[in-house]
Amino acid sequence: MEIEFLGTGAGSPGKFRNVTSTALRLLDERNSVWLFDVGEATQHQILRTTLKPRKIDKIFITHLHGDHIFGLPGLLSSRSFQGGNTPLTIYGPKGIRDFVEVSLRVSETKLSYKIHYQELTNDGLVFEDPKFRVYAQHLDHRIECFGYRIVEKDHPGELQVDKLQAAQIPSGPVYGQLKAGQTVTLPDGRVVNGQDFLGPAQKGRVVAILGDTRQTQNASRLTQNADVLVHESTFAKGESKLARSYYHSTNIQAAELAKRTHVKMLLLNHISARYTGKMAVELQQQAREVFKNTRVVKDFDLVTIPFQKMIPEDAK
Repeated sequence: MEIEFLGTGAGSPGKFRNVTSTALRLLDERNSVWLFDVGEATQHQILRTTLKPRKIDKIFITHLHGDHIFGLPGLLSSRSFQGGNTPLTIYGPKGIRDFVEVSLRVSETKLSYKIHYQELTNDGLVFEDPKFRVYAQHLDHRIECFGYRIVEKDHPGELQVDKLQAAQIPSGPVYGQLKAGQTVTLPDGRVVNGQDFLGPAQKGRVVAILGDTRQTQNASRLTQNADVLVHESTFAKGESKLARSYYHSTNIQAAELAKRTHVKMLLLNHISARYTGKMAVELQQQAREVFKNTRVVKDFDLVTIPFQKMIPEDAK
């Protein structure tokens, strides 16, 4: 699981930061890529990465401001031209379907695949499969805006082959049944429970990706104990009144949220064009005074999300 930043700027594209788009790379987990927001020229940014548009099967939109959606029509069209023929689902506030369908209709664009739309109205679970759950919560922005919490389900424990061998259980298809946690009757009549031969489950990872927002209780619900939090940093330390008037957050507010909800890593994006060079570094330094594991990300930064190390029960 990796996060790749295709655009980390706020409002309008700049020389060094494109507008917002974040890719959650789930190639090992489900051979797909999920995008969170698709700002203008996202498809150009993708050309500078190893991402394949045909691998994108879900797009989550936080809100309908242009710097978060103007890249959608071009990306959807290019996905069709580049061999993408599998269905794609777009999640987002009411109106996202109109925006996409009007754009495609007026430009007479025909796609080789079907788009499913899930326009969000209520908070809660919006997607689940055998490996992941995705939750959405309303945030506090000038227009309807959502944040997303992506929860990877726990991985089953590893089969302890040495323990099986010590119990003189011969290898073969029975190992697969035991790995699945099944109870099996062996040829010699013994009944064994697969759970007795599994190591501890590996806890799944949690990623929170927030849209533009003032500070709100829903943000705490989305970020609690997350391995990674992607949070906007449109304003700097000392600008909280200005941030509130524009329905945004400061770097310090993001850091305080990360600390309060026990996040493990904070990645700051949606950086105003006012903050370049040393000023962007200062944003990071200010936030680190509150929450040490903070990073101001740049376009094309690639962040790996590791599993947390499991501590055996007898070592606790």
